Amino acid sequence: MSNEHASAVDVAREYYNSEDADNFYATIWGGNDIHVGLYYSDKDAISDASLRTQERMLEHVSRTLGPESHVIDLGSGYGGSARYLADRYGCKVVALNLSEVENDRARKLNKEQGLDHLIEVIDGAFEDIPYPDETFDLVWSQDSFLHSPDRELVFREVARILKKGGEFVFTDPMQADDCPEDVLQPIFNRIHLESMGSPGFYRNTASAMGLEGGTFDELTVHLKRHYSSVLKQTIEHEDKLKSRVSEEYIRNMKNGLQHWVNGAEKGYLAWGVLHFIK
Repeated sequence: MSNEHASAVDVAREYYNSEDADNFYATIWGGNDIHVGLYYSDKDAISDASLRTQERMLEHVSRTLGPESHVIDLGSGYGGSARYLADRYGCKVVALNLSEVENDRARKLNKEQGLDHLIEVIDGAFEDIPYPDETFDLVWSQDSFLHSPDRELVFREVARILKKGGEFVFTDPMQADDCPEDVLQPIFNRIHLESMGSPGFYRNTASAMGLEGGTFDELTVHLKRHYSSVLKQTIEHEDKLKSRVSEEYIRNMKNGLQHWVNGAEKGYLAWGVLHFIK
């Protein structure tokens, strides 16, 4: 990994390791995950909406999961998806994530829920996955690749570790394929990167890596609903948050969330489930 790429990874790690970020996400999402959800109404709880996303992703996976299946969740956060898959199917799951703080919380939750024998939490970045070629039946990821400075390298790593016939399913906040130039700079500033992927970019990159299929279950409408919900919850629980999160962080978070809402409203963003097969 180049020094530039390593620096970008370090920025993401430092952010998610911060006490402010950990306390914010644990309070607003409930400490199980920090993913984008599917919303039936404005009153839906963020945690319920997040669970629906996991269920929707599984609808795209044709491989039958079971105790013999080997799964890796890239950018696993607090490990909610890893626990969901391990508990539901009894499969072995590697939860790879760059934040040691999030990983410590994930290990604790895994043990509390009696799933630590099925889940291995690994401190690491998905640009350099520490597993041999053709190890996994399923590569899973939720809303993490936007943080990578080299998404082509991530896909190369995914193709490497997938078994022949293995599947790759993920979600990611993206820029729309027809997004005008320079309109997303406020969001790029927020995530400390210069770009985001797009549905077309991910399809083309996957194809170049020998990953086939390229289906995109377009669910962009939920992106605005999600960030609107998180912003609403942040405002409603601001007094509670101030006892655990700095006022500067809360102020920056509210501004950042509004940028996401604005981008979604204007059609500059995309989100949904992408699925590929090796």
